[in-house]
Amino acid sequence: MFEIRIHSRGGQGGVTAAKLIAQAAFRDGKHATAFPFYGAERRGAPVVSFVRISDAPIKVYSQVREPDMVIVLDASVMDSIDVLAGLKEGGDVLINAPEPPVLGSHPVHAVDLTGIALAQKLVVAGSPILNTPVLGALAKLGLVSMESAIAAIAETFSDPRNVEVAKAAYAEVQA
Repeated sequence: MFEIRIHSRGGQGGVTAAKLIAQAAFRDGKHATAFPFYGAERRGAPVVSFVRISDAPIKVYSQVREPDMVIVLDASVMDSIDVLAGLKEGGDVLINAPEPPVLGSHPVHAVDLTGIALAQKLVVAGSPILNTPVLGALAKLGLVSMESAIAAIAETFSDPRNVEVAKAAYAEVQA
């Protein structure tokens, strides 16, 4: 089983990103679950979402405490939350940043999701949409196929810019 923890802020699309990842994995023939964990719902508050992907049915529905991958949609959450807590040895980090920061011995992949969304003017309530471009980056890293990522995005959103930002993130992620 491959487990992912996503750190974001309310309104950035972290919860939807988890659902899209699971949807794309399902299209790839995998079993997948996705769910969020947050307190009082408000825009800007830290939110943690979880995804599990497996070849076999998933019967675990608890929080992911020892992820294989951590995704950080807003680097500012790292000021108050240890996003690397429990990350497995050699576990990957995908971060929304123009350049990959050094985060211990973990492989870090960076992509400027914010810049990609802003370039396409993909903004809701003043915030750039980060959930669809992150799917493109994950496809480049081999977590899901790009075909399934695009299909999951197209099933969920009618605006074609969502697919375009996924393609741009696929091309720009620093692996």
